[in-house]
Amino acid sequence: MTDARLRHGRASLALSFFAQGLAFAILVTRIPALQKQYGMSDAVLPIFLAAVPILAGVGSFVAEAVAKRGGPAAVLRWSQPVVLLALLGVGAGREMWHVAVALGVFGLAVGMLDASMNMLGVSLQRAYGRSIMLGFHAVYSLGGILGASLAWVGAHWGLSLLVSYLPVVCVLVPVVLVGSRWYVDAVSGEGAGVAAAAKGAGAFSFTLLLPLCMVMAFAYIGDSTVSNWSAKYLQDVLGSSEALATVPYNVYMVTTLLGRAVGDLGVRKFGAVAVVRGGAVVAAVGFGVVAAAPGAWVGMAGFTLLGLGLCVIVPQTFAAAGRMFPGHSDQAVARLNVFNYVGFLVGSPLVGVIGDAWNYRGAMLVPMVLVLVTLVYARSFAPEGDRYGGGHERPRTVDVG
Repeated sequence: MTDARLRHGRASLALSFFAQGLAFAILVTRIPALQKQYGMSDAVLPIFLAAVPILAGVGSFVAEAVAKRGGPAAVLRWSQPVVLLALLGVGAGREMWHVAVALGVFGLAVGMLDASMNMLGVSLQRAYGRSIMLGFHAVYSLGGILGASLAWVGAHWGLSLLVSYLPVVCVLVPVVLVGSRWYVDAVSGEGAGVAAAAKGAGAFSFTLLLPLCMVMAFAYIGDSTVSNWSAKYLQDVLGSSEALATVPYNVYMVTTLLGRAVGDLGVRKFGAVAVVRGGAVVAAVGFGVVAAAPGAWVGMAGFTLLGLGLCVIVPQTFAAAGRMFPGHSDQAVARLNVFNYVGFLVGSPLVGVIGDAWNYRGAMLVPMVLVLVTLVYARSFAPEGDRYGGGHERPRTVDVG
């Protein structure tokens, strides 16, 4: 495989990560407007919001099945425009069944999209022979920041969902379709021979993958805690103003972007195990600071640490699955991706229940403990003889994940 083809494949996949980050952020940050447009009660809204990750989990399994036949590039090529068109459908509807259909399609397609993007990322990292997965997720964070900013503009100017979403969809659909021409589906040549040999060496085992699945779920419990509870915690527990309470999530997103932007360098220099352990410890300290914070500014410092710590765990978990099952990496990534949605589903209700039953400071200690469990499974991130950095780099056609 030529270096030019790898570079084009990397750029086109980064574009897909960016577009997905933007689309997802512009949807979830305008939930109040969606609720108002469709006249959803507070009791009905959580049902719709829970249905999206559940269907996304189904979509991840669908991506696994389709990728076996046509490759993950084909899955990504067609699922991403569907996600964007479903987003437009959410903005264009008026009746409850309209949003039910649109969010249902969005959920299924986004599961296929997330799975196939990370399948291709793992495959490209194998071809490069060095850590590049964090870079893709950094671009996703950048798209999320832009999407949240566009959502703020729409809310500030009182724009309807349709007016907010239409320009985004009209720009991104043709861009991602053109970009999809350069997706790199798998390692070819010598690398494909290595992958084939690895495939014959052993079958996929969900039991072996389970520790990584737990780490993925725990990381997303931490992430959903920040996205769903940071504003309420700062205002209700730490006594901040309403305006100041909106800051922690934005700071969290920025530090997530910064951490991922330099994370690949850290993996190459120190190895994946050290980076994941460091990220877990920093995230746990962040939750501890948030739980003990005497005021809003210290609380924001805790949320800043959370962004720097949590940001490295998810990309490296996908990469570790690729290393663990080099001949079955697409299958491993698809199964692992389901636990992304498990964590998202569990995180917010878990903190809410504990906060109501006990107190919200105590509730912040639960994701802290769960993130620390990552330390128990840290060795899963670098099987013997398959680590990056510290003199362990291997030839690009041999290294996996």
